[in-house]
Amino acid sequence: MEKLNIAYIQANLVWENSAANLKMLENHFDKIENTDIVVLPEMFNTGFTMNVKGQAQLPAGDVMQWLKLKAKEHNFAIMGSTIINDGGKYYNRFFMVTPQGSTEQYDKRHLFRMGDEHKNFTAGNKLQTFNYLGWRIRPLICYDLRFPVWSRNKNNYDLLIYVANWPKARREVWKTLLKARAIENQCYVIGVNRVGNDGMGIEYSGDSVVIDPKGSTISQLPENNEATGTASISLSELQVFRSKFPVHFDADDFTIL
Repeated sequence: MEKLNIAYIQANLVWENSAANLKMLENHFDKIENTDIVVLPEMFNTGFTMNVKGQAQLPAGDVMQWLKLKAKEHNFAIMGSTIINDGGKYYNRFFMVTPQGSTEQYDKRHLFRMGDEHKNFTAGNKLQTFNYLGWRIRPLICYDLRFPVWSRNKNNYDLLIYVANWPKARREVWKTLLKARAIENQCYVIGVNRVGNDGMGIEYSGDSVVIDPKGSTISQLPENNEATGTASISLSELQVFRSKFPVHFDADDFTIL
């Protein structure tokens, strides 16, 4: 597909209340038209909680069934992360669920130690690329944004997606690094963050955005407001830009161990 239509939801998440969050997201889904993918924030059904035993889902649990139902009902793929109990280990897991019921997943690599995420979750160890509608999509989660080696594009993806619960106190870091990742990787970047306050008293400003490979903003949502944004991105425009300005040929080679 040459054009990919995107919707992204900057949600005010209800602390540790999955039912309320899923209902809120359904209300947003009902207003979305003519889109191919919908991107939700990190831990879209709970907020960024370390209460893993109380909030975790099984891999084929209620949230996964809800994702499959809503993707089929609305005929768009849904992406976002949730807490998963997989064999007694807890993961901050990014899912893509398609209207056809297929699923892809990525487990967050960099766990936010300042919030004790590393004490409660198991880190992922594998990069993933989701292939959907002819697009190569690299999924990453929040704190992953600070580590450029992990997102390094070796001409193996077109779209980089970050889902996050990124606090307002560090919003300038969020905005700056999202642009940097788009420019250095010559790719489109989507950053989807939440708004509101969580159960720990942390405030979130959102600043959700879609950025093109040159670092220009295509679409953005207003600070502090729950809202849905949309954008359309072009694969042919990306390919033309990369062919005219092929910096990847001069990139330093390395291997992630």
